[in-house]
Amino acid sequence: MKRYLYEIFNRASEKLDYLKTVEISFSVPNQQSHGDYSTNAAMLLTKQLKRNPRELANEIISSLDYDKSIIEKIEIAGPGFINFYFTTSYVPGIIKEIIADQDQFGRSDKYSGKKAQVEFVSANPTGPLTVGHGRNAVIGDTVANMLEWIGYEVEREYYFNNAGRQMRVLGDSVRLRYLELLGNKIDFPEDYYQGEYIKDIAKKLFDEHKKSLVNENAEGLFKQTAEKEIFNEINKTLKRINIFFANYFNENNLYENGNIKSLLDEFEKRDLSYEREDAIWLKLSKLGNEVDKVIVKSTGEPTYRLPDIAYHITKYERGYDLMVDLFGSDHNATYPDVLAGLKALGYDSDKVKVLIHQFVTLIQKGEIVKMSTRKANYITLDELIDEVGSDVVRYFFIMRSITSHLNFDLDIAKKQSDENPVFYLQYAHARISSILRMTKEEGLTVSTDNLHMLTAPEEQNLLKKLYEFPDVILFSAENFEPHRISVYLEELASLFHKFYTVCRIIGSEKNLAEARIALILAVKSVIKNGLAILGVTAPEKM
Repeated sequence: MKRYLYEIFNRASEKLDYLKTVEISFSVPNQQSHGDYSTNAAMLLTKQLKRNPRELANEIISSLDYDKSIIEKIEIAGPGFINFYFTTSYVPGIIKEIIADQDQFGRSDKYSGKKAQVEFVSANPTGPLTVGHGRNAVIGDTVANMLEWIGYEVEREYYFNNAGRQMRVLGDSVRLRYLELLGNKIDFPEDYYQGEYIKDIAKKLFDEHKKSLVNENAEGLFKQTAEKEIFNEINKTLKRINIFFANYFNENNLYENGNIKSLLDEFEKRDLSYEREDAIWLKLSKLGNEVDKVIVKSTGEPTYRLPDIAYHITKYERGYDLMVDLFGSDHNATYPDVLAGLKALGYDSDKVKVLIHQFVTLIQKGEIVKMSTRKANYITLDELIDEVGSDVVRYFFIMRSITSHLNFDLDIAKKQSDENPVFYLQYAHARISSILRMTKEEGLTVSTDNLHMLTAPEEQNLLKKLYEFPDVILFSAENFEPHRISVYLEELASLFHKFYTVCRIIGSEKNLAEARIALILAVKSVIKNGLAILGVTAPEKM
């Protein structure tokens, strides 16, 4: 429907040049009585043309050449909104398009030929993935899915560092647990890694090497084994929620390949850095930020800014048109320094989109779940998947805006009822599958010959919602807001259930029944496609 409106407005702009001077948009009114779509074009134009918006709205309507079998009426409302009402015979046409496109319906080629990279998770291999990492992982993968649906060629990348103090502490944590297994009395530091997984790695080393590692350096086999084991576990966990990476990028490469030295030389050459108190500072105040920041400490160790800038330069060199970085809210104050550094070097910082997601709180019986019984003082992502399943984990992590704190209610997540939005959507898909099996047994087939018979309000509302799907995908992807897809799917499922309560299929006149079968088949495709973008399965039976 929206496409048709753009067509008639494009034709009208040949008569009214001023229509070319504003970006025309159409939205679904909050109240059904205000039509199927509305535009505020007249109000946008009134300032520059210094004319009454209702007068302009009348002029625009007069210039529109439209088919009355498609648009039933056009009205002016309020200060100058133009509302469009489509005919009940035109609206069902979407069914043919959906049935023809099936699992491709909703896709767009708007960004075809462009490359995007989404970097997410990026947890250093010091321990299992937590619930917080889980939200990052699911949002990142869903954003990548959405970008693919609007035409981007997308690469998923995991950035990590296996050096530095954290990794030294990891190696020494395993070493001390190993010495405990040898019967040594160990005073285990509080700031070392406390999880049971450390003991598991130490036990594995003990089983393989017995007492031969008693003099082994913490940064030798202990650290290497811990890193390998933990990374294996991280990838196993991600695989459980269908997340796979094309690339793994190790921060160490930036040092080994000379990227860090080259970057320091470039900052010095451009007079963007200086030495003070044995540290190297970046002139961020010169770049529009409030104060200068240290990029190399007096100890010679770089702060996060330096490798992060160097890492992003490698992304530009790899030719991405869009680079998406996903961080937790603890990074909120840090990434602007990196973008400022890139911009100072002449890189287009607009190509980098930084997404900040808020934290997750697990709730059970109205209380905050504070700690794991097995693995230190956090809940692991594996434990959460064990508790509620991968579909629920994925859906719950994206069903609220990423800028909102998420209360993950375990009681609702485990319910097999309409209270659980995952069950609600999957049940709608399974219910349609069951209806289609029953209608086949009754000798009824899918037919698009009599779609004009779908005139009941419940049918029309469901059809109009189907038209919105491609626009929802495009808007969600361009604005990096995956929760909008879940909101749309829940609204669609609600309309389907209302339709099925009022509009029976088996027992209706044959032509009407087969038109309704075509309608629910289209609804099934859209639910399945939407769930696929979110990484959630669409079962045929429940």
